[in-house]
Amino acid sequence: QRFTFNPKEGIDNPALVISDDPEPDPSPVPRLCQIKCKEGQSFGFHLRMERSCQGYVVRQVDPWSPAALSGLMDGDRVLEVNEDFVDNMEFPRACGLQLFLLVLKGEEYKEALAQGLDLQALTRTYRGETCSRPRLCHITRDPVLGLGISIIPIEGQKGQYMLSTVSEGPAKRAGVRSGDRLVWINGAMVSTLTHSAISKMVKKCSVHVTILVIDRESEASYIRRKLPILPIMAGSHNLPHRPTTMHLVQGSDGYGFLLRQEKLTSGRRIANLLREVDVGSPAEEAGMQDGDLLLAVNGQPSESMEHEDIVRAVRKSGNQVSLTTMPIHGRDFYTQLGLSPLLFHEDSLPEGERMRKTQSPCTEIQDGLSKNEHGSLPCPRLCVLEREESGFGFNLGCVQHEPGTFIGQVVVKGSGHRAGLWEGDVVVEVNGQNVENEYFEDVVMLIKKSESSLKLLVVERSGYERLKHSGLPITPGVILHSTQDCADRAML
Repeated sequence: QRFTFNPKEGIDNPALVISDDPEPDPSPVPRLCQIKCKEGQSFGFHLRMERSCQGYVVRQVDPWSPAALSGLMDGDRVLEVNEDFVDNMEFPRACGLQLFLLVLKGEEYKEALAQGLDLQALTRTYRGETCSRPRLCHITRDPVLGLGISIIPIEGQKGQYMLSTVSEGPAKRAGVRSGDRLVWINGAMVSTLTHSAISKMVKKCSVHVTILVIDRESEASYIRRKLPILPIMAGSHNLPHRPTTMHLVQGSDGYGFLLRQEKLTSGRRIANLLREVDVGSPAEEAGMQDGDLLLAVNGQPSESMEHEDIVRAVRKSGNQVSLTTMPIHGRDFYTQLGLSPLLFHEDSLPEGERMRKTQSPCTEIQDGLSKNEHGSLPCPRLCVLEREESGFGFNLGCVQHEPGTFIGQVVVKGSGHRAGLWEGDVVVEVNGQNVENEYFEDVVMLIKKSESSLKLLVVERSGYERLKHSGLPITPGVILHSTQDCADRAML
C-alpha cells in the first residue's frame, strides 16, 4: 500500500523516523594536582609500574598527606610531572618541596587508550597548543653591551614586567626574547618588587644574573590553569654548572675513593665529599674529582641523608653504583638561587638511551668483525637478582604459541630494576641454561626453581636479531657488565 504524507498527522511511518547520530564520547579532561610538602615531609604516595599496565599508576595515597589534600587518588594515571610528559617514558627526578602532576582517573585512562586517543595531544589541548615552558636563562654581562636587556613595567599591571633585548646581546644569546615576561630574578619573584628594587638588583650583578622568563601566550595558559610559574617547570639556557652522574663498577680493590663528611668553608653546612681518588681506580676512570660534593646515590638525593645511610646505600648497590656529583662552587651557585641542582642534570637523554651510551661498544671484542659489516651490536648483560618478599621484581612476556621470552614490566626499585633489567630485554639464559627456544611455561618453571638468587643473561630487544645474524655466540664470554643507574625512577 502506497504511503502518503499528511502534514497534519505528522510522520507515523517508522521507516521515515529520522534520528541524529549519537554524539561521540567527549575526550577526558586531565586534572592537575599541585602537591606541596614541608621540609622533611614526604609527598605521601607511591608511583608504580604494574603488570599489564602502560604508564605509571598512583598507589597508597596516605590519608591527609600533601598528595591526598591535592586531590590525588589511588589508581590515578600520571601523564605529566612538572610539565614533562612521562606516560610510557622515563620518569624524571622529583626534587624540591613542590610537585605538579597531570593525571587521569584509571577508568578514563583505559577508555582513552581504547578510543586510540593520543595522550600527549590530550595534554597539549589541556595546556593550550601555543603554551611553552618557562625558561631559566643565565646572562653574563658584556663589557660593552652590559646584560643586553631592558626591564619595562607593564602599564596598569602592578608587579608585571616585560623585557626588551638588544640584538645579538648577552640576554638574547642566553635565551631571552623581546616581549618575554620577567617572573623571577636571582631567586626572587618580581611580582612583589618595585621597578626601582629590580633595577638595584640588576646593578648589583656585576658579572652575571639568572632570570626566569615566559612568553605572553604561555603566561596566559598558566594563569588560566591557576598554575604558578616556577623554575621546576623551566627549560634551562646557558647555566654555568650542572651535576653529572658517574656509573662505577667495583674493582678488586673496591671503587677507589673515600667518602668523607666535612664542614664546608662557605658556611656551617656539613656535606659529604669525595676524597682520595686512587690512580687507575674505577672512580678515576669514571671521572671523579677530589673534593666534589655528593648529591645523589643511584638517583636518590643524598644531601639530607646521614653519612652512615649513604655508606649503607652504596654497599647495598652491590658491585656497581651511580653517584651524582658536582664541584662545591657549582652547588653554591644553586644555593644562592634557592634551587636544587638535581633539577638541571646534564644527562638530557632518556634513561635507557643514556645507559646504552655509557657502555663500551661490543665491536671491540667481535673477532675482527667491522662496524661497517654489522653496525654497533648490543652487549649481552648478565643480571644477578636477589629474591625479595614480592619476588624478583619483573614480569615475563612472550609471543603466544611461539618459543622465546622477554622481560615485561620491571618493578621500580625492585630486584630486577637494581640488577639492570630493561623492559623488552630478550632472555637468553636462565641460571646458565639457554632458553632461546624454550616456551614461556618452561622458562617460568626454571625461574621458580631459583630460591634466593637468579642469573639472567639478556640482550636488548632492538638489537637481538642483529646479534644473532652476526654469527657471534651470545655467551658470558662476550658480556660487558652494565653500568647503568638502576634507581633513576622516583619512588615518591
